[in-house]
Amino acid sequence: MMNFAIRIRPHVDAELRAAVSARAQADAADEFRHLERAHVLGQASTREHVRVHLAMLAWAWRQRDARELRGQALRIIGAATKTMFGWVPRGNTGGANVSALQPMPVPPDLAATIERAQTGR
Repeated sequence: MMNFAIRIRPHVDAELRAAVSARAQADAADEFRHLERAHVLGQASTREHVRVHLAMLAWAWRQRDARELRGQALRIIGAATKTMFGWVPRGNTGGANVSALQPMPVPPDLAATIERAQTGR
């Protein structure tokens, strides 16, 4: 799994940078969409999973969204303690607007990126 984490990190970073760019354009919806994409990419790596939830928590703070703040606080704990055991619902976008346990379809472009990171090809 360590190799996956190393290989997926640049892709998570790219989505996080896109989120920062959307924030600079005052587009909170697009910012969160990039955070969700980063979540889907990084959720199999404890470090990346927690890092994305921290970014989502910061987004919720800036939006003054109490529901999202609570949801992210719980998800950070879950990501830190459950990811290493593989207890993550594949494709889940990570926001408080969806169940933390709900698997979701993975967009084809992200599925291809995840596959390459898993196999090293």
